Amino acid sequence: MIKKLFQNIGPGTLIAAAFIGPGTVTLCTLAGVNFGFNLLWAMLLSIIATIVLQEMAARLGIISQKGLSEVIREEIKIPFLKWFVTILILSAIVVGNASYEAGNISGAILGLETIFGKLILNIDSLSINLMSLVIGVIAFILLYIGNYKFLEKALVTLVLVMSVSFLITAIVTKPNVLELLKGMLIPRFPEKSLLTIIGLIGTTVVPYNLFLHASLVKERWNKTEDLKLARKDTIISIILGGLVSMAIIVSAAAVPFKDISNAADLAEGLAPLYGEFAKYFLALGLFAAGITSAITAPLAAAYVARGCLGWKGNMKSKSFRMVWIVILFLGVLFSSIGIKPIEIIKFAQIANGMLLPVIAGILLWIMNKKNILGDFVNTKTQNILGFIILAISIFLGAKGILKVFNFI
Repeated sequence: MIKKLFQNIGPGTLIAAAFIGPGTVTLCTLAGVNFGFNLLWAMLLSIIATIVLQEMAARLGIISQKGLSEVIREEIKIPFLKWFVTILILSAIVVGNASYEAGNISGAILGLETIFGKLILNIDSLSINLMSLVIGVIAFILLYIGNYKFLEKALVTLVLVMSVSFLITAIVTKPNVLELLKGMLIPRFPEKSLLTIIGLIGTTVVPYNLFLHASLVKERWNKTEDLKLARKDTIISIILGGLVSMAIIVSAAAVPFKDISNAADLAEGLAPLYGEFAKYFLALGLFAAGITSAITAPLAAAYVARGCLGWKGNMKSKSFRMVWIVILFLGVLFSSIGIKPIEIIKFAQIANGMLLPVIAGILLWIMNKKNILGDFVNTKTQNILGFIILAISIFLGAKGILKVFNFI
């Protein structure tokens, strides 16, 4: 039974691995520390929205046997519009993932340092964090092998480690189940919580995952009969990912003091209350969250670049490898010497803020085209849910851009 379940789990787990990165872990930590269980409903809303959009991306990949960026390039006929959308996608995902990669690697480092301590090499005035090189080498090996099944197994294992680590930590804190259910099912807006709510939704409904999912499912499945398996994989994996995010919020809500800024602080804060093993479980989860995102971010960027630019070849082709190697290299470089490319990150945040509503709109348009999907176009219910999510994504995108310019 369990073996059969894991045989059919694959691309969806990689999507869960991608959206639970250090940024999500940190945001969930702050949500729990500052607002207790009150924002769990926002995470539940995010999970539902993610399942709806990712199911569309998976269905598109299986039926068309093309990635989302390839379909966009072929279907948008107006030259200016095609140029604008292509530049926006490449800016948000290739440039964006390159600037966020240092954060992914740094998150994995925080997890390792909580357990093993710091490993710094000082050369004159330059300090190099050797842990980032370790993370970079692990990610490089997994990506360079270029075998989808091997990569899938490695990431599924890491996601399971992450899930078990965070869920055990949450259980150890013995949360009040009635309060937890209230937090999930009754929307509440505590004072100064709006930006955190936007952040929780924004770090779960991730634009690059739509591209990654459509590309990954065709590596695994190629028949219409496989749609049922893909749906089950998507729903189970994203619910699991959502439970992980909720477990982090629950764990953070258990800490009585507020001077916590990230998951490493949370691990240290839990130790005197619930024992050292709580600290180690949380640190292990943070490491797994960082390294899975450090692998999926370059992978997504490579798939997007290949689709947008019309490159041929597979995961072992030179052009595909060139993209993820550059992104991984920049991530290792920036995280090892502690540089934060603020302007590039701001640019990427603006591009991502614009991209989610644009891609959600384009995806809805494509999912209703019979020439691509035949009988597998969206149902009326899927379209209604899609348009609600589109409205939310426009709101999120606008808020995200305003935040970058410090207007809110």
